[in-house]
Amino acid sequence: MKAHKWYCNPLALMALPALICVWAFAFDEPGMFGFLGFAYYLRYLRVQPDELFWLNVRKAAFAAWFAEIITLPLLFAGLALCGMGERALRAAMGLSFAAAILAFTIVNLVLEYREAGGISND
Repeated sequence: MKAHKWYCNPLALMALPALICVWAFAFDEPGMFGFLGFAYYLRYLRVQPDELFWLNVRKAAFAAWFAEIITLPLLFAGLALCGMGERALRAAMGLSFAAAILAFTIVNLVLEYREAGGISND
């Protein structure tokens, strides 16, 4: 009987920001509970990556990068014009980061769904 080799998919490391929720419990900071969404990436602990998996991750990463590049200047200009002043850059960077993570997750989810549908149709 062959021993099972334990493997950790590097994409599962994206679940580490979910540990920030401990801060939310310890210091009563409800704004930190948003980081609990990163726990979604724990599902990749058991995924054995292949070439198609990494191709899908690259496609999703490109979509996230593109979302960041588009939303950052637009949000910064919009927030600066709305009179946020010095806080406009911080707010724009935070919101564009959230947009990039959301874009990565959605594109990766859609690509995985398509891949699973293709396998079941064979």
